[in-house]
Amino acid sequence: MFSLAELEAAKKQVYGVQPPTPQYQWPLLSAVVGTELWVKHENHTATGAFKIRGGITFMHWLRSNHPNVKGIVTATRGNHGQSQARAAKALGLSATIVVPHGNSSEKNQAMQAFGATVVVHGNDFDAARLRAKHIAETQGLFLVPPFHAEIVKGVASYALELFDSVDAIDTVYVPIGCGSGICGLIAARDALGLDTQIVGVVSTAANAAKRSFESGVITETGSANTFADGMAVRAPIAESFAMYRAGAARIVEVSDDEVANAIRAYFRCTHNVAEGAGAAALAAAIQEKEQLSGKRVAVILCGGNIDTSVFAEVLSGITPKVTV
Repeated sequence: MFSLAELEAAKKQVYGVQPPTPQYQWPLLSAVVGTELWVKHENHTATGAFKIRGGITFMHWLRSNHPNVKGIVTATRGNHGQSQARAAKALGLSATIVVPHGNSSEKNQAMQAFGATVVVHGNDFDAARLRAKHIAETQGLFLVPPFHAEIVKGVASYALELFDSVDAIDTVYVPIGCGSGICGLIAARDALGLDTQIVGVVSTAANAAKRSFESGVITETGSANTFADGMAVRAPIAESFAMYRAGAARIVEVSDDEVANAIRAYFRCTHNVAEGAGAAALAAAIQEKEQLSGKRVAVILCGGNIDTSVFAEVLSGITPKVTV
């Protein structure tokens, strides 16, 4: 695990590029959950998601430890890719980002705008990840993994901000994709010596992390077909799984209908835009509202990068369908 000094040093690196994001208690949203609810607004970063933090610290590490690297390659559903493309460009490196078929067109466009070459391969993140590995091996690019200790150190800066700003949080809900978000929270909580419960959130259509958490053995699902693409992974990353299995209180499943309802609640109550994974933590808090009464609760709005057409569907009352 990481010391507080290590996390503070990483936070300074992050703040050289990305200022802190706010955390607000919205009265209307608290009323939806029935308790004091705080929202950590990672949708307010320069890439619209928390991943930028890990991109910054990872590139600091890469520059120090692999100074001769000319370019990177990684797989993503969008937010990790934006962070890596932006950070690579700042260092004068090329960035190749592999995404699956059907990936968010607007996330793809954002990655290209940050200077990345976007390669489309496979039907899901896990297939894209294998392609990224092949490209790294054949083109001599540095393979950026979806989870890395240096990424977690940077991501933990959002958790330090939250815990420094809001005292005595009983429970924090956070979505799980590849795991840097929940692991950053766990790292910050433990470094600060807090007893806050951290609850992971997955999709009912991509629940490998919950199955693995409860069995103690990494389990893979046959598919991950959810419009909450930031959670659409078929199997946990071993290193992140080890951290959240030891440090999380539990993992909650939410349906696409619940996620869509949470997106609408965010917009209605705060006029903030949340992508699918970004709304998942709120969906879980709404699901568990009866056991949260009288508690101080926080949810991580991890990103707001939802395609315009998908957002319009959700606001009209429709739950988007995923076809592969």
